[in-house]
Amino acid sequence: MEGSPIPVLTVPTAPYEDQRPAGGGGLRRPTGLFEGQRNYLPNFIQSVLSSIDLRDRQGCTMVVGSDGRYFSRTATEIVVQMAAANGIGRLIIGQNGILSTPAVSCIIRKIKAAGGIILTASHCPGGPGGEFGVKFNVANGGPAPDVVSDKIYQISKTIEEYAICPDLRIDLSRLGRQEFDLENKFKPFRVEIVDPVDIYLNLLRTIFDFNAIKSLLTGPSQLKIRIDAMHGVMGPYVRKVLCDELGAPANSAINCVPLEDFGGQHPDPNLTYATTLLEAMKGGEYGFGAAFDADGDRYMILGQNGFFVSPSDSLAIIAANLSCIPYFRQMGVRGFGRSMPTSTALDRVAKSMKVPVYETPAGWRFFSNLMDSGRCSLCGEESFGTGSDHLREKDGLWAVLVWLSIIAARKQSVEEIVRDHWAKFGRHYYCRFDYEALEPKTTYYIMRDLEALVTDKSFIGQQFAVGSHVYSVAKTDSFEYVDPVDGTVTKKQGLRIIFSDASRLIFRLSSSSGVRATIRLYAESYERDPSGHDQEPQAVLSPLIAIALKISQIHERTGRRGPTVIT
Repeated sequence: MEGSPIPVLTVPTAPYEDQRPAGGGGLRRPTGLFEGQRNYLPNFIQSVLSSIDLRDRQGCTMVVGSDGRYFSRTATEIVVQMAAANGIGRLIIGQNGILSTPAVSCIIRKIKAAGGIILTASHCPGGPGGEFGVKFNVANGGPAPDVVSDKIYQISKTIEEYAICPDLRIDLSRLGRQEFDLENKFKPFRVEIVDPVDIYLNLLRTIFDFNAIKSLLTGPSQLKIRIDAMHGVMGPYVRKVLCDELGAPANSAINCVPLEDFGGQHPDPNLTYATTLLEAMKGGEYGFGAAFDADGDRYMILGQNGFFVSPSDSLAIIAANLSCIPYFRQMGVRGFGRSMPTSTALDRVAKSMKVPVYETPAGWRFFSNLMDSGRCSLCGEESFGTGSDHLREKDGLWAVLVWLSIIAARKQSVEEIVRDHWAKFGRHYYCRFDYEALEPKTTYYIMRDLEALVTDKSFIGQQFAVGSHVYSVAKTDSFEYVDPVDGTVTKKQGLRIIFSDASRLIFRLSSSSGVRATIRLYAESYERDPSGHDQEPQAVLSPLIAIALKISQIHERTGRRGPTVIT
């Protein structure tokens, strides 16, 4: 600390009407909006900070991290300056501003911080023409619950000023403590720059048998792996954990340098965007492949020759093999959670294990209450996210280490493990079709009319004949969730059509970017007979999709010929 105290300024501002967090305390918008609209970012940061009760905020510790995308450094500086001015006592920040979303959750819980701010737009593209986002995690390490998001939004609608220390400058590259004297503050403001991996790695060591994984990756029957960080935040984690700690060769890891524009690619770990990994795996040289999204909470698993493990299958297989993980052998398994659109493959495992399954709306925040109350040990979503009660976020690297642990214990390939699972529990054919960048008004009317159709009593019992298939409607609803912990009711979370053979169609409206809207269509069909386990999912599901398109008229009403993305 040198020189005179740094002044704290109060800057007049005017509210924006579009700063409603999409869920989990997150605001995701085009980067140009954050960068170009006057006070757009400070307004939202002030709203987040003001949502913390003053008594809890004064002198508290918070965690700040980013996925390294364009505008992150500028935004981190603004967050630091505003945190100081708003009475935060200490910030923990990853070196160079980098922290994965799971690592932020880990650090919040480890040091009992008041919360954390994560600068990420998840799997969306970066760069000046991409997207940027701000996410608020609360004291349990998880995404903000809806009551907090609502409070942030209400504050954002009436904001008149924000507090900032514009002269405060930090060195994000230098590990260690930096302290600053501020005007009218009795205690110095402290920033601690930490290694982005170390605290999280220490947690992983308590969960897994690292020796068993290391033997798998380095022993005489070495499993060759290929891991794609997609130029997001996970590069340093992959190198330090899988290569340095667990012995995987350095060339196992690709695209490990975080880039502001993710190399011009979508940092989205699916078959549409992780094509570099998919092509490498199709060559047959590698027995295990994985990719991560920009902030490290989503993942994709591939086996030799590009064998794809669907996220819903991955969740169910992990559940069935938790005994391979020391953490679960010690802690036990209390229950499972899945988002409503996720396939019911997990339910069959839960039934065999005699543990409950909690079906929640989409959004990780709904799992936090279940885990905090001791009801849920493992949870996941069809959108490539899985996690356990070690954190309150989905955790891509954790899931990869679970898979490597299962392979080490069972001494089988990825494909063998999946096929054994299907033979025991049956196969759930599953696909998601995304109709992206639609006019919000159009999607509103499509969903309104569809809800009126499928929730009418006369729709129950209707039969749809497609080719040789006849589907009879057994149940429909607009999904509503009652939290078993606090009784909170969350309505209108998607339209479900369940047929008499347990096949499902689901329609759900998503608007995470806040500018355009997305309709997601999910189809699921169950096949018990092993002779039917080698079919292409889209071929199996095509009759269901035909029904969905007929009743929704989505192509006619949007002018689209098909979905934007199929996963």
